[in-house]
Amino acid sequence: MIAFDVNDMSCGHCAGAITQAVKSVDPGAQVEVDLASHRVTIKPAQAGEQALADAIREAGYSPQPVA
Repeated sequence: MIAFDVNDMSCGHCAGAITQAVKSVDPGAQVEVDLASHRVTIKPAQAGEQALADAIREAGYSPQPVA
């Protein structure tokens, strides 16, 4: 599991955009979005953490890895 805090994610549209961005680089990924805590948790099928973070960034958000 890979988790990011995305503090500039604030609504359902944001959650959908981030999910779509992740699936664009890893179609088999399982994505869970918790808007209340601004956390995105991803179970990747193939993509690495950097590729997923880059995809989220390209969608216009600021992912911060969660240790």
